[in-house]
Amino acid sequence: MKKLFIITGEYSGDRHAADVVKELKKINSDIEIEAVGGDNLKKEGVKLFCDHSKMSAMGFNLKIILNHITLGRKIAKYLKDDYKPDMVLMVDYGGFNLNLSKVLKKYGIKIYYYIPPQIWASRKWRIKTVKKCISKVLTIFPFEKEMYEKEGINSEFVGHPLLAQMPEKADKDMFFKEYGFNKNKKLISIFPGSRVFEINNLLKLFLDSARIIRQKCPDVEFALCQAPSIKDNLIYSKMDEYKDLNIKVLKNKNYELLSVSDGLILASGTVALEAALYETPMIISYKGPWLLYGIYRLVRCIKKVSLPNIITGEDIVPELIQMKAKPDIIADNIINIINNIEFRDNMIKELRNVKRKLMTSGSAMKTAKIISSDI
Repeated sequence: MKKLFIITGEYSGDRHAADVVKELKKINSDIEIEAVGGDNLKKEGVKLFCDHSKMSAMGFNLKIILNHITLGRKIAKYLKDDYKPDMVLMVDYGGFNLNLSKVLKKYGIKIYYYIPPQIWASRKWRIKTVKKCISKVLTIFPFEKEMYEKEGINSEFVGHPLLAQMPEKADKDMFFKEYGFNKNKKLISIFPGSRVFEINNLLKLFLDSARIIRQKCPDVEFALCQAPSIKDNLIYSKMDEYKDLNIKVLKNKNYELLSVSDGLILASGTVALEAALYETPMIISYKGPWLLYGIYRLVRCIKKVSLPNIITGEDIVPELIQMKAKPDIIADNIINIINNIEFRDNMIKELRNVKRKLMTSGSAMKTAKIISSDI
């Protein structure tokens, strides 16, 4: 019986890996699988070497770094001396996985990488590690395959897992009725991020923008998407001075809000891709300490920051970053989305191209087939 070991580092990777395992079992039941993962892999019957909660805390804290080093050594020793897998499948979580790949390569262990680190966005020098240590890269963006091939790295485009995982658009009439929105008004939804750092840096900026929008467009309503990782008191403590806007705060309703809104104010990240797949017009805005922004500019490889723009190579979505992250500029761009029909329709048309470029057979199924044939 062949042996596969999977390494994830957080919830999203665990979910994507579980989908691959589900498909893998359909086409090849003669594979033993163990993993560093979470509840999703566990539900698929995968034996966990350890729960990835031990490694999901990110930061520059010395204790966290030491924990990662210790865990990496334990995984490497177990794979070399005990489990002896025919293949290791790394999923996302680039910092930890790329460092571990250097050790596993020395042990002669074959490594495939699904959802590789975004080398195209920053720290492109990491591609040297990929070329030296990874046997095959399974990319989720078509332009990634081209990048790896230019470097002589074995790669294959398998499609983006979000295409299969995202639910259908919510019924707008039912959603508006359930949460008390006025169907005769435009709905602008605010997504300030899923990290405390982002809430502290972006929420007030976005709420100030909402106030300007309301002043210029009275027939607009607002919703705020609260990430499950953000505590209520952090959100509501910052909203006291904005009670006049009657912003409805909704938790765990991100897909619904992305699909039924007339316009979106988003922090950069995967949420922009999710919005694009729903063809919902949006703006991206992000602002942080100048020191961190300066470091980001030094390590970045591309100038675009939002996935819809990166995938298409076009300036579809307005990117209001750092100096441009101002309430009046954000407000003007949102007002343009809801009032300028030609601009809005053109953005929706261009967002459809994002989905077309990512369209392929199921990402998990394609990944499972590759693993089954190569292990």
